[in-house]
Amino acid sequence: MTYLIDRRLQGKNKSAINRERFLRRYKSQIKDAVGRAIKGRSITDIENGEKVSIPVKDVNEPNFGHAHGGVWETVNPGNKEYQKGDQFNRPRSGGGAGRGKAGNSDQTTEDDFIFELSREEFMNYFFEDLELPNMVKTQLTQTTEFKNQRAGYNISGTPSNIHVLRSLRGALGRRIAVGGNSRKQLTHAEHELARLLEEGAPLDDPHVVELKKLVHHLHTKLLAIPFIDPFDLRYSNRIKVPKPTTQAVMFCIMDVSGSMDESRKDTAKRFFILLYLFLKRAYDKIEVVFIRHHTAAAEVDENEFFHSRESGGTVVSSALHLLQKIISERYGSGEWNSYVAQASDGDNWDNDSVLCKQLLINTIMPAVQYYTYVEITDGPQQNLWEQYAEVGDHHPNFAMQKIVTPADIYPVFRELFKKQPK
Repeated sequence: MTYLIDRRLQGKNKSAINRERFLRRYKSQIKDAVGRAIKGRSITDIENGEKVSIPVKDVNEPNFGHAHGGVWETVNPGNKEYQKGDQFNRPRSGGGAGRGKAGNSDQTTEDDFIFELSREEFMNYFFEDLELPNMVKTQLTQTTEFKNQRAGYNISGTPSNIHVLRSLRGALGRRIAVGGNSRKQLTHAEHELARLLEEGAPLDDPHVVELKKLVHHLHTKLLAIPFIDPFDLRYSNRIKVPKPTTQAVMFCIMDVSGSMDESRKDTAKRFFILLYLFLKRAYDKIEVVFIRHHTAAAEVDENEFFHSRESGGTVVSSALHLLQKIISERYGSGEWNSYVAQASDGDNWDNDSVLCKQLLINTIMPAVQYYTYVEITDGPQQNLWEQYAEVGDHHPNFAMQKIVTPADIYPVFRELFKKQPK
């Protein structure tokens, strides 16, 4: 006889199914709680989890009760102050016996239900109602990665891969099939024995003795059938299948001229980080190209992009020329999904702003999936904004927004990447 002992360790996700069910059930409340949490956290914490609270009234289980319908006659205790038919004012707000916050009163209340969302869950809710525009051009790259995928069950494997339910189901079927005939004979013999005894047959009657031996033999035979046999064991089978991957390139263009102070660069950095996290959720592979410019543009690494102190005047077209060159040389094969995010205070030479508009309309926009321009300024809109406003008339995959304070980053980002009506 084989004994099946489940010695698998309880993993961290042992309650994953219940947790998913809970998140699915209270999705709207959790989404509201995440929205409130986003307002109070910094960009550096965007990838962390979050403790969110749900009002206790929203997580109470529904129950059945008697409705207060029909005609009721009740007898209420009276006092010296009120008589039948007296009218009195409604208690002030909060003075009732509800289940809200009791403050300093002696009422009993319940705290909100607080639980912690993991990083992945938080990011899912954060980006849930956003989408990447113009995804139809997404290309699948050459398959270079594999992923494990379920492929039914196997009759051999390691103990950690034993599928308990499938194994027990097979054991039950085997016991029914093997012992079915014996069980029928046992039932018939027991009924026959009971009938003879009721009719007064003596215990030493040869027929009764024979039936008792048969019943004992069949009981022993049924008990000899093993509860589980090595033949019953089934193991979860997993195979490696090619994993199609998509890839994208994200261009970060930042104006580092003298008018872009540290606070504006920091705002631009936060916007770029949000965009990078967003793209990571849509593409398995993503490359980031950093372009900084003043009067001249250069492709730099991330550290130099955000921390270099080199500065000067402003010629935005230098960055667009470099962007055009990089796309044609390295990302022009049609296998890349190109996204561009440009941040500037909008201060540019007048003649150069016109050139920037022409470059975008004629050359760059047809080659990219989406182009976003954010103007970081607390003053009036600059000449670059005025010229860029005409680009959207020719290419719907162009969008621009204005950021005044860091508090505008989230709203602007969500406005730029909100789901478009189908």
